[in-house]
Amino acid sequence: MSRTSFDALLEAGAHFGHLKRKWNPAMAPYIFMERNGIHIIDLHKTVAKVDIAAEALKQIAKSGKRILFVATKKQAKEVVAEKAASVNMPYVIERWPGGMLTNFPTIRKAVKKMATIDKMLTDGTYDKLSKRENLQIRRKREKLEKNLGSIADLTRLPSALFVIDVMKENIAVREANRLGIPVFAIVDTNSNPDNIDFVIPANDDSTKAIDVILGAVCTAINEGLEERKAEKVDMEAAGEGENEKAEKPARKRTPKARAEKKEETVEAPEAEAAPAATEETPATEETTTAEEA
Repeated sequence: MSRTSFDALLEAGAHFGHLKRKWNPAMAPYIFMERNGIHIIDLHKTVAKVDIAAEALKQIAKSGKRILFVATKKQAKEVVAEKAASVNMPYVIERWPGGMLTNFPTIRKAVKKMATIDKMLTDGTYDKLSKRENLQIRRKREKLEKNLGSIADLTRLPSALFVIDVMKENIAVREANRLGIPVFAIVDTNSNPDNIDFVIPANDDSTKAIDVILGAVCTAINEGLEERKAEKVDMEAAGEGENEKAEKPARKRTPKARAEKKEETVEAPEAEAAPAATEETPATEETTTAEEA
């Protein structure tokens, strides 16, 4: 079953592309027709592409990897922040910090600096500073929070990027391409889909269309996370069962029992040999007596 429907996308206005004179020829396979100088996107292909992208993102989330959502345009900011937060994924809705992926260690230093400021604010270190210095540090903290607060939990490079408006976020797309990170994106008729691994042809200016597509995608991601939790519980249960078996080892004989068994084994041949010797002795005596006679 499809994760979204033709009617839902149509009602959200996902089929409206850009003006014909602004189109990118690479988007021709996803264009249904042209009406009043505006290209109309084929929503049947959009539904299929959403399903493909959602399934791929589900597998990424199931493997425990992170997906970074990127949307700095006004129409998408609130929707992306809400949807990404609902599945506990990092997102960027302010200015894209250049080198965020290609120079990730520097970004991590900035995030750690923010954590250091928080620690010093709580332990009373800044109470000893002047009001001006305290104000400057607090302003710096607010700026870091605005730009990097949503990626504070991103301790390593993301395994995928979900981008809205690839023209506006072209720097993020180029960095991901350079590092081999797969890019999922909502692509409009004026954009180039060649550098996008999973293209979702749709109107990237409609808040409703973005909400419908992100809703389907985040539902798939949440399913992946739930399956991961279920598998983890099953593995822990299996591990406990193995531990219980390990706690009951096979019964071993004590050193005393082993010594007694060894003595029995040694004594048994001697007991069998004794009668043979006893039987042979009389026979020898009889022979000797006969010879003497």
